[in-house]
Amino acid sequence: MHSILVSKPSELNINWAQRVVNQHHSDIVVSDVSFVSVDIGTTTRIRIKTKHNAPDVFPEQWFVKLPSLTWRAKIVTALPRLLHTEVRFYNEVNLPLSLTIPRSLGAQSKFGRGATLVLNDMTDIGFILGSSGDALTFTQAALVVEQMANLHAHFWNNIHSDHAYNWLDGPVRRLEDFLGTALAVPLMKRGLRKAGKLVPADLHSQALHYARNRKKAMRFLNDAPQTLIHHDCHPGNLFWHQSKPGLLDWQLVRFGEGISDIAYFLSTSLDPAVRREHEVRLIAIYAQCLQANGIAGIDVNMLLERYRAHLIYSFEAMIVTLGIGGMMSLESNCELIRRTVASVIDHDSFAGIPI
Repeated sequence: MHSILVSKPSELNINWAQRVVNQHHSDIVVSDVSFVSVDIGTTTRIRIKTKHNAPDVFPEQWFVKLPSLTWRAKIVTALPRLLHTEVRFYNEVNLPLSLTIPRSLGAQSKFGRGATLVLNDMTDIGFILGSSGDALTFTQAALVVEQMANLHAHFWNNIHSDHAYNWLDGPVRRLEDFLGTALAVPLMKRGLRKAGKLVPADLHSQALHYARNRKKAMRFLNDAPQTLIHHDCHPGNLFWHQSKPGLLDWQLVRFGEGISDIAYFLSTSLDPAVRREHEVRLIAIYAQCLQANGIAGIDVNMLLERYRAHLIYSFEAMIVTLGIGGMMSLESNCELIRRTVASVIDHDSFAGIPI
């Protein structure tokens, strides 16, 4: 297979596009490549328009992900090889048919040379991309919860028995966990300082106590039935078509407890007033979907307790994102901090972890 690896947007030229197409159709000829947009965050995300002689056979509008061009994001994502993980996800993970994700047109990574992911641009076929600061309705949230339940049920307690997926719990993921723990205190301090009045002063000591004891907290949060989780399901990683949701950005995919995805999603995607009104019902919908997929022994009260504890991670993720900087728009980051702060206060989440 010819290499499609590139390190910067300027390398996305006709010759490169031809190599992508050749992986699927050797008789299609690319004649032009133009840029639609470039967005730089945790990765560099580029939308391009290609021109070739078979638009009815192969997509012409592509979404390309490269390593971030910002030095802070590059440092944070390079060691744990997050884009490499997403490339492998698209190449190797067999998902339930009910889950909507973009079509992979090309996915390649190589140690020391980076990673390149080429996806079908969902906006080209009528999908609407979400934005990180979007606030979802109950109806929208219920649809996403159902999708996540189907994903979790598909892999429920079976993923460790399939050795093809051992890499999801391998050295790279353990390195990421190590870095998260090692940097927890300085990044939490920096994020809290930058957040200012968004985080009440009486929450600071609890947040820092958690950061100092993060390793122990993670052991508690991981002590549950395992499945495949997205681990970063906020509104900016969703897309929509005729009210049906799909999931983007699988860089953080891993083994974990399914309710952790629900906690992250509800605390980042719903305005606090909407979340307070509907979160118990949404968790009940999650439990019902698991049961409908054949998962026995689901205790809704236990799910609510675990949900309470996992809310801490979404709070930590948004504070750390602000602490690092350059990984999300400041406006969206602050809005998601507002939402996650409300969730941990409403549930007294720090008291839900024995550290």
